[in-house]
Amino acid sequence: MPDFGVLGILAFLAIFVLTNVIKILREYERGVVFTLGRVGRKAAGPGLVLLVPGIQQMRKVDMRTLVHDVPAQDVISRDNVSVKVNAVIYYRVVDAVRAVVQVENYMAATSQLAQTTLRSVLGKHELDEMLQERDKLNKDIQSILDHQTEAWGIKVSNVEIKHVDVAPEMIRAIAKQAEAERERRAKVISAEGEQQAAAKLSEAAAILATSAGAMELRYLGALQEIASDRSNTIVFPFSLAELARSLSGR
Repeated sequence: MPDFGVLGILAFLAIFVLTNVIKILREYERGVVFTLGRVGRKAAGPGLVLLVPGIQQMRKVDMRTLVHDVPAQDVISRDNVSVKVNAVIYYRVVDAVRAVVQVENYMAATSQLAQTTLRSVLGKHELDEMLQERDKLNKDIQSILDHQTEAWGIKVSNVEIKHVDVAPEMIRAIAKQAEAERERRAKVISAEGEQQAAAKLSEAAAILATSAGAMELRYLGALQEIASDRSNTIVFPFSLAELARSLSGR
């Protein structure tokens, strides 16, 4: 008869070996192995990893790109406008050893750093810049985060500001400001047109003043335009003395 006690011990040893000695890491996983508390220079994996029970321990690290939603942050812009801004960041672990050894929880640390950086960067800009220069702000935040997380073995690949929520009263004020800006531009364009027209008229007057024939031709052209409308009364600006000399043949 089989000894069930021996079989039980063998089964226990088999399970112990499978769970504590043999580790299988997927393609996107790496294992940081500690030997008597000391970590190796490189992470293990992917594939089969053998550990010495009681001497070696391993911590898995996911090397895929992670997506994290940054909660809405209260930001006061440089022009003292209060807004709520949320964003999303894309990052991944590039050095599994540093991600485990240099920071307690790299996910939580990256999240907290993203929140403080978002408030810090956006607080230096005015509301118009937040709304119109979002691509530039994304790159600025990404560059700062990537620089600060480099020591943790983290690579921040992208940052996207999702929403910039403004209070309703501020939206009305922004609409009024935009309308005033449009009116200002219209007046400036009109003034520039009048200035250019005045400059051209001045040049034309200077040319006509140097040529009596040209002045007479311009005068006759104006009379022709007036005569095209039969309802107009034409008054010739001649003095009586000139008319008398013309009639007398002098």
